[in-house]
Order: sequence, then structure tokens, then C-alpha cells
Amino acid sequence: MARDVIRTNALDGSSIEFVKKADPPSGAMKYVYFSPQKDYVVAFFKEKQNAEQRARLNSIVGRYRHDILEQVGGEFWKKLFCWPEKLVEYDGALGIVVPTYASDFFFQNDPKRKGAEKEGKWFASAKLLRFIDSSERGNFYNFLKISLKLSQAVRRLHSAGLAHSDLSYKNVLIDPSTGNACVIDIDGLVVPGKYNPDVLGTPDFIAPEVISTQHLPKGDKGKVLPSVFTDQHALAVLIYMYLLHRHPLRGGRFFGPDVENEEKLLMGSSPLFIEHPTDHQNNNMKREYGQNYDNYLPWVDLQNFSSEKICGPHLWKLFQRAFIDGLKEPTKRPIANDWEIALIKTSDMILPCSNQQCAQKFFIFDNSKHPKCPFCGTPYNALLPVLNFYIKQKGSYQADGSRLMVWSGQSLFKWHVYKNFSPNEKLKPEDKPRVGYFQFFQGKWILFNEKIPDMFEIKDNKFHKINPGEFVILNDKTQILLSQDASEGNGRLAVVQLAGC
Repeated sequence: MARDVIRTNALDGSSIEFVKKADPPSGAMKYVYFSPQKDYVVAFFKEKQNAEQRARLNSIVGRYRHDILEQVGGEFWKKLFCWPEKLVEYDGALGIVVPTYASDFFFQNDPKRKGAEKEGKWFASAKLLRFIDSSERGNFYNFLKISLKLSQAVRRLHSAGLAHSDLSYKNVLIDPSTGNACVIDIDGLVVPGKYNPDVLGTPDFIAPEVISTQHLPKGDKGKVLPSVFTDQHALAVLIYMYLLHRHPLRGGRFFGPDVENEEKLLMGSSPLFIEHPTDHQNNNMKREYGQNYDNYLPWVDLQNFSSEKICGPHLWKLFQRAFIDGLKEPTKRPIANDWEIALIKTSDMILPCSNQQCAQKFFIFDNSKHPKCPFCGTPYNALLPVLNFYIKQKGSYQADGSRLMVWSGQSLFKWHVYKNFSPNEKLKPEDKPRVGYFQFFQGKWILFNEKIPDMFEIKDNKFHKINPGEFVILNDKTQILLSQDASEGNGRLAVVQLAGC
């Protein structure tokens, strides 16, 4: 097979190389050549790009790349986006130069897929997940991390005035083994009112208003095109599918003999959440999955594996907003930042399963006195301290709706201590390490203070300082002022609640 190294210049004047092959990998819109060192690819468009498409691509590799990847926090975003770097023209075709994907986004152990990209579709459905080697399926905690990173990526696009337009499991790479995620196919970004979408989206993720108006001619005022609102629908579907491995609108609803229009009704003009609390027309999962229903358990069991039970109260509220309130009213959908906040709070409610054979390894605390893992049924038999957080507002401490589950090895971070810190792109390197940790020591749970200079236990209306290198015992109703340092922000008060045996 012929292999020729082509040397040319990108449109910005920089030198690039790619290995031209007779049979390059290709998708629907582009064919791809690797650089000799395989550290980047050159993807050439199959069709000639018009003036608007070229202007969009110039903005993506120019202004938007600079504003997102080359400013403060840029290193954070480089990990979440596979962003095109430059444009090139060769032999009459326009191409984009894109970094190659990180190694953890390729299958390593799965014998049938080794070396293939970890396209998100493999992990979004119970039908496909069971074919993946168990070592690469990940666990529930890592899917929470993946969902958080996708929420942050979408939030950043939207804050820049961009919409992805085709957000789906085909345009996202994930690694459930580590919890990493990367949004790809950035070259089709939409700038509302300036650069229109090239596609309507990917089935399963296209918003109902787009499907129900897709028959209208181009230019019709009633025709809905991809936008920030349709991204919000797609993001909600992605998060639901990654955490529960089923589609939120595919529940076996039957519209009668008109099979030809059933898909348009199910996903477009008459969608219905499979977990709708009062309308149960779309929760016949046995019809949806047929005779193979048992093969997809427990994920298709809506009663025992409801999103409320598995994902906790913060995400359940957003699923209702996305798939009930916002299904036909786009302005009511949760924005990406809503998902980010809810996923951070949910991650703090995670508990490790004591069953080493449990496939999911972690589960969400259900606020019961005797919690058990919903995935394998193993009771959590340890004494369980819960830190309920309060923030000082107008002279008194008010619950801020967040809490932290304590387990051996659990860490305390700066975003737990202070209200104005969050694990996102604004976090400075010096603020990322833990500032304390929890340990079961001599029959007692303790919080060991590593780096907080002004931590106090409040006991009998007196403040007892807990210096770095010291610890406080976690008893029921223990009160810990995590920080008094106003210069760092609003320090939280933590009140201990004991659950479990």
C-alpha cells in the first residue's frame, strides 16, 4: 500500500505533514490522514465548502479557539474539547488540522474493539454495554464524572455564544475507566444568527421541536433549527443515558398501526418521559426491549431502577425539568450550569459499595438510616457520618442544600470549605489538592485537618481551634466551622449527622 508523506503549509503559514494513503479512514463528511508521528490528523472535507462554511471554520480555528483554549483556564478546556487548530488546502480540498485523541479514548482490553475509538454510544445503552469487556465498562461514579465534564464543556460553548448543534454519543468520546470525556466534531459549531447548522442532529438526541418541524421547507419561519436550546435537550439525554443506560423517551409506547410515523410521534410531536409520575403510557419496557428484556436488567427496570432512586434528588429534579417541563417548552430546560451544580452535589453523596464484586462499585446515599447498594443489594454496615453544609447569610447560618458523605479515604477539598470555590476551570493549581481527609481511627470517625488555618469545632457555644495536623472526632450533631477566613470567601459550617449501623 502506497504511503506518501505530504508536506505543505496551513493557511496560517505554518508547516504541516500528513501521510497520504490510497484508502484513508472516512466519515460522512470528511476523510482523514494522520501526521507521520500521529500527533495530529488532517481531515479533508469531501464537498466543497461555501463562503459561510469557510467563514465558520476560520472563526472556529481563530477567534473561538483563542478565546476558549488560549485564555485563563485554557488547559482545562483542552482536555474536554478536541478543537481544530488550523485550516489547510491541498489538491483542491479544504481540510482542518485536529489533535489526535488521548490514548485513554481507545479500547485497550476489549478483544473485539481493541484500538477502536471509545465512541460514547457503546456505553449509553444496556444493549451495547453488555458486549464491552468488563474491565472497560467503568462504574457509576465514573459516569458521574463523565456527565460533569460534558456539562462543563457545553456550558463553556454556550457562554461563548456557540451551540454544538449535533451533541450526541457519536460526537463524544468517553473513558469509563477513568471518568474522562472529550467533545469532538467541533467544526460544525453554530453561531445563532450568523453561522447556521449543517445538520439537524443525530437520532435519539434531536429535540422534539426540530423533529416536529423538519418537514417544513428551508427558510420557513416555523422551522426550528439546532441551537442552545436543542443542545440542552441533547445534554439531558446524554446524561440520562450514561447514568441509566436507557433512553428517556423510548419506553414501548404504541401509537397504533401507523408505524411509519411512530418515530416522529415518539420523539417529535408526542414525546413522553418513560418515568413520568402520572402518565404511564410510555413505561412498558418489556414491549420496548422484547424477548431480550431480561438481558438488559437491571437498567430497564423502571420501578427498582428509577432515576430518582439511582441518581438522587438533585438529578431527579433536573430530569423532570428536562423531560416533563421542558420537553415541549425549551425555555424550561435545565441549562448546562444546572447540571454541573447538581452533578457536583450528587458526587458528594456517593458511597463505596462494600461488596468488592459489585460491578458499579459506588452508589448514591438515599438518606435512609440503613442504606444499601441498589446495584447488588449489599447493606452499608458501617457507621455513616454525613456532613450537612450551612452558609452564613444575613447573620445566621442557612442550609445550602449540599452535603458530603464520609467514608474511609474520602477527601475534603477547598470547594467544600468555601462557597465561592468550585471544581471547574477557575480553580487554581494550588487550590486543587485536598485540605483534609476522613479516617476511621480507634473506633471513631475523624476529620484530619491538613491545610485549613482557621478550622474550629463549636461545642457548648465555644470555639475550639483545630489546627493543621490536628483532628476532630465526628459525633452526631458535631458542629465544625470549616473556615473563618473572610478573605477566602464564605466558609461553611458543617453539622454531622450519623446514619447506618
